[in-house]
Parts: sequence; structure tokens; C-alpha cells
Amino acid sequence: MSTPPRSPLTDATIRTALATGLDEPSRPALEQFSTFLANAFGPTAVALIHYGSHAHGAGATTESAHDFFVIVDSYRDAYRSLRATVGTRYRPGVATLLNRVLPPNVIAVADPNATPPARAKIAVVSLRAFRRACSSRSTDLFVRGRLFQVARIVWARDDDSRRAVVDATIEARAGSFGWGRAFLRTPFDVETYCRTLLTTAFASEIRPETADRISGLLDVQRTALHQIYGPLLTWLHHAGALSQDGSRYRVAAGHGSWESLLSSIYMRRSKLRATLRWAKYVALYDDWLDYVVGKIARRSGVAIELSSRERRWPLIFLWPKAIRFLRSRPQRQG
Repeated sequence: MSTPPRSPLTDATIRTALATGLDEPSRPALEQFSTFLANAFGPTAVALIHYGSHAHGAGATTESAHDFFVIVDSYRDAYRSLRATVGTRYRPGVATLLNRVLPPNVIAVADPNATPPARAKIAVVSLRAFRRACSSRSTDLFVRGRLFQVARIVWARDDDSRRAVVDATIEARAGSFGWGRAFLRTPFDVETYCRTLLTTAFASEIRPETADRISGLLDVQRTALHQIYGPLLTWLHHAGALSQDGSRYRVAAGHGSWESLLSSIYMRRSKLRATLRWAKYVALYDDWLDYVVGKIARRSGVAIELSSRERRWPLIFLWPKAIRFLRSRPQRQG
């Protein structure tokens, strides 16, 4: 047997598998919306990646926004362009500072001229920060925890920009074994591998979803995820990172308690940083309170009724309800 390349990133066959779905054509309406968003961010826009429920078809409704990563060269130029084209309630300088401190920013952008009106929840990140977030040097799982799933590059400024984003996304998917292996405690196949990644990614954030959300995500993405990670697991076996156990795999010996400790620290840091981003929603996300309440209702089935006082001063009076929900949320019970 020939010796495999030292990294899956240099294996052409594995790279093709890891790029599954990235160049899949978009529907005309999505292509039009993507072009609108790219124009709104101006010449500094590098690429747009469509991900989330609308991208993989897991429970998306007409009320839910499309999820995008918008990758840019310059935060300041991006927010200045956005303010000039669609209007923003926040100042470009404030958004730029927050983006540099804790990337990405998550903002809402809508195209009122679309039929029906199109809305987007956009994670804004520089190309430099995006590359880091896709690599083993990432400070949390926010980007990698989304891109290991089905995603599409729906717009790119040019071929070089598309190539840079594809390379980073491939690296994010190849690195899934790095952050997921500490949680692969029994012999596993590709199905178990994908389920473990989903479970681990969800656990790295405080989320409102019920326990069956993971099964639903796996159901609609199964074919694509198996195409992505089946070849990766085979490569890892040939490279010595996995041992074969019949038709299943085991993590090779030598990955012990120290690695588990590092993974635990990484996940705790991811959850902390994800929670700190909530403060940025208040500053940057239009109608953030209705968005949060609506998402809780859609994903958990828990309807939160807000009083006029809670709507007017949510940061003062909403804490009791927020604490009760966090203590009893379906994710925690699952």
C-alpha cells in the first residue's frame, strides 16, 4: 500500500470529497439575493457562504432568515458601504471595533424589493479571521461548527477569492477530527462520526433546540455528510490516526486524558465566547428581541410572552424569564 500524503489537505481525492456541495448551483432567487448582499457590502466583499436551515433544508420556514457568512477585506469599508446602501442604526466605527474584538459580528440585512421580502442573518468576518477560524488555530468553534455541515459558496468576487474560501472551508472540514475525536468514545462509523460532530457543535453554544433537532439535521444532510467524511475517515485510517474494528473505527492509541482536557477547555471557551456575542446582538442586530423570542418558539416550542415593560427595557426586566428558560431549556434536558 502506498503511503498517503502527510495531510488530507494535500490529497486531491480527499480535497474533492471535503469540497462536496460548495459549488452547487443556487436557485435564481437565492442568487439574486446573494448579489444584492454582495453589492450592499461593496468592493471589499470577498465571498458569501450560505449555510444553516435554508441551505440544508432542515426546518426552514418563510419567517426564518437565510444564514450567510460574508467574508470581507476591510470591516470599516464593509460597514460604511452597508450604511450607505441599506442603512444601519449602528455606526460603522462601532461595528468595526466589535468585529475586531470578537469576530464574527452577526447582523440582519433585508432586501425589501425582493418578492417575497428576503431577510438574512449575516456573520461578518474578514478573510484573515476566517482563515484562522477554519484552522487548528481557531479560538472557538463558531465557524468550524457551521461549515462542517452542508454549505455553499453562493457568490465570490473572483476566482482567487473563491479559491481562498474553498481552501479555508476544506481545512475546517478536515480539522473536524481534531476537535471531535475526544468525543468518539466507542467504535464508530461515518454515521456516528457525523452525529458526534453535530452533538459536540451544539454543546459548544447555548441553544434553544430540542434534542431531536440533531436527528433532523442528520437526516436531511446524511448523503452529503457521508460523501464528505467517509473518505476522510478512510484516509485517517491509512494515516494511522484510526484503527479498524471490523466495519468500524477506533481512535488510535495515544490520545488520552490530556487531549480530552484540551478539548474540554476548547469547548468551554467556545461556549463562553458564543455567549459573549449575545451582547453584540443588542448593539448590532435589528429587532434582536423579536428574533430571539421567535427562534426560541420555532426551535423549542416554548412561547415567551413579553410585557410592555420587558420590551421597553429588556436588559433590565427580562432576566428572570431568561434565567428560567436557560435552566429548563430542551437542550439542557437532552
